[in-house]
Amino acid sequence: MIKRILLSILDFLLFSNLFIGICAAAQGLVTYHLLHVPADKYILAFLFFATVGLYNFSMLLAKPKDPGNSPYIRVRWIFSHHRLIISITLICILCLIPLGLWYLSFESKLLMAFTGLMAVGYNVPFLTLNKQQIGLRNIPGIKLFLIALVWSVSSVLLPIVELERSYQINISSAETLLLVAKRFLFIAAITVPFDIRDLFQDKLYALKTIPVMLGEKKAYIFCQFLLGLYVLLLILFRQATLGDILALTLTIILTGWLIFKSNIKKNEYYYFFYLDGTMLLQYLALILFAWFPLQM
Repeated sequence: MIKRILLSILDFLLFSNLFIGICAAAQGLVTYHLLHVPADKYILAFLFFATVGLYNFSMLLAKPKDPGNSPYIRVRWIFSHHRLIISITLICILCLIPLGLWYLSFESKLLMAFTGLMAVGYNVPFLTLNKQQIGLRNIPGIKLFLIALVWSVSSVLLPIVELERSYQINISSAETLLLVAKRFLFIAAITVPFDIRDLFQDKLYALKTIPVMLGEKKAYIFCQFLLGLYVLLLILFRQATLGDILALTLTIILTGWLIFKSNIKKNEYYYFFYLDGTMLLQYLALILFAWFPLQM
């Protein structure tokens, strides 16, 4: 009975996309922590509601013909709770309106408008190719980089732009570029296993993802390569305390191990809780290591 209740709660958090929203806010907190500035609660709230809303919108837009017979637990759950998902999405939109109008600077509004258009364009078929309507996701190889770019812009550039415009805190271009590059590599690495899991389905829909183009084994190697570049940037350009470097390095090693283990047949909870959860784990690890006075 208790196990069933806990599983129901987990299903709600994961499949309503509330958990990925928490992970988005956590990535914003990682940025504030590494910059050694107080977190802006309005920016964190914006990240949470925007992520939940966009992910739910994408799922609703991609509704299959017979969701009740889908092989995916997530799809069956979402469309058996269709009204709940729509309600959560509408609540997110209603919360984003005042946050965007009153608490974001003009530059941040432009940045988020651009990011939002990219995110929506990922699913909405607004382009024409060979007399077929396609979205950005159908462009060969772009899916991975588009997702990583949207996450990097929203969780790194948005906090930095707002810090500079609203709080007059100057962040150097070099520091900004380094943070964006590392976040891009990290998000790209944990995105690839999802594409590997959907390899057969993506081939059916003619989606040229990295695994479709490289093959499954090379895609896993590509993930480890991205994480290796992250650690290399972390070590070569030391802009963090020793505690922060250790925390991030350990989470990257764990992420690499989780990606490696994902090549064995895993259920959806492995991907949506463990792999996505590494985004939350990064912040928790930084907080844990901040208790220790380690310095470079």
